[in-house]
Amino acid sequence: MYKKNSNSELAGFFAGRLLQRYKVWTNKSIPTFISTFVFCSVSAGIIFPAQSFAYPVFAQEGYENPREKTGRIVCANCHLAQKPVLIEVPQAVLPNSVFEANVEIPYNQDVKQVLGNGKKGGLNVGAVLILPEGFEIAPPDRIPQEMKDKVGKVYFQPYSEDKKNILVVGPVPGKKYSKLTFPILSPKAEDSSFLTYPVYLGGNRGRGQIYPNGKKSNNTVYNSSVSGIVKTIDILEDNTRNITIETSNGPVTEVIPPGLDLLQKVGDTVSADQALTNNPNVGGFGQTETELVLQSPSRIQGLIIFFIFILLGQVFLVLKKKQFEKVQLAEMNF
Repeated sequence: MYKKNSNSELAGFFAGRLLQRYKVWTNKSIPTFISTFVFCSVSAGIIFPAQSFAYPVFAQEGYENPREKTGRIVCANCHLAQKPVLIEVPQAVLPNSVFEANVEIPYNQDVKQVLGNGKKGGLNVGAVLILPEGFEIAPPDRIPQEMKDKVGKVYFQPYSEDKKNILVVGPVPGKKYSKLTFPILSPKAEDSSFLTYPVYLGGNRGRGQIYPNGKKSNNTVYNSSVSGIVKTIDILEDNTRNITIETSNGPVTEVIPPGLDLLQKVGDTVSADQALTNNPNVGGFGQTETELVLQSPSRIQGLIIFFIFILLGQVFLVLKKKQFEKVQLAEMNF
C-alpha cells in the first residue's frame, strides 16, 4: 500500500499539489513574496530529496478502490509478508456522533529494516481503514479533548475525494504510532440506514518487497536466474553488487542492490532460483475486519421504555403476590 517510487514521480506529484496550494494562497491576498518563498522552499525539498520514501499516494493513484472483489486489500500486492493487525470499534454508535476506532499494528520494535539506500533504520507503519458509506473522519471541532490526546499529531486523509469513508494514514514512525486512534464521525440519521455494517482494516509495518512498477525492492530475496559458477563479484560505488555467473551459454550478471547480505562467494556453484542473498524483510502486511451497528435513538428510547414497563410489571407482580399471601393468611386465621 505504501510504495516507493522515483524522485521524479514524487516531484511531479507534489509540485502539482503545491502549485494548487500556491494559487489558493495568492487568491487569499497573502503577500506574494511570502507565498512564493514558501512554494519554492518546499518544492526544492521535494524535487531534490536525499532518498524517496513510501507514500500512500501511489496506491491511491493505482487503485480506485483499495479492497478488491476477492476481499483482499491491495496493500498485499507490495507487502508480501503476512503479519497480524488488530482493530476495536464500539458495538453500536448513534447517528451524527464521534467515536474512536483503535488500531494496533504490533511488531518487534527492536528490529531494523533495510532502507532504500541500503542502510538500516526503524520501521514505519501505515493503515487503511474502510468504513461504511457516510462515515468519515471527524472534524477537529467535534473531537473531544480526551480523544485528541489519544490521536496525537497523526494526519488522516480520505482515500480519494469521492471516498471519504476510506481513511489512510502513514507512513509514520512505528515506535511512536504502532497504536493508532481514528476519530470517526457517524452519518446523520436522515442520511443513513440503521443496520449492521462491516469495517475493514489493512495495516503494514516496514517497506514493501515490490515497487509500483513491478520491480523488486532491496527488501526481499534475490535469486539466481541461471545455473553456473560464480566467477566475479564487483562492488560499485553505490554498494550495488554485480555477480557474474559463468554458464554453458556464456556469462550472466545478476545485479544485487545495496543492503543485502550475499550467501555466495566466488567459485561457488549455484542453480537456477537458488537464493543469492538473505531475506532482509522484518515487516509485513495484515488485514482484518469487524462490524458495528448504527443504532437509532428512537429504538434505544423504545427499548428503555420497554424495560421500564417490564420492571414495573415485575414490581406489581411481587406486590400482588404479597397482597395475596396476606389475604390467604388472614383467611387461615379466621
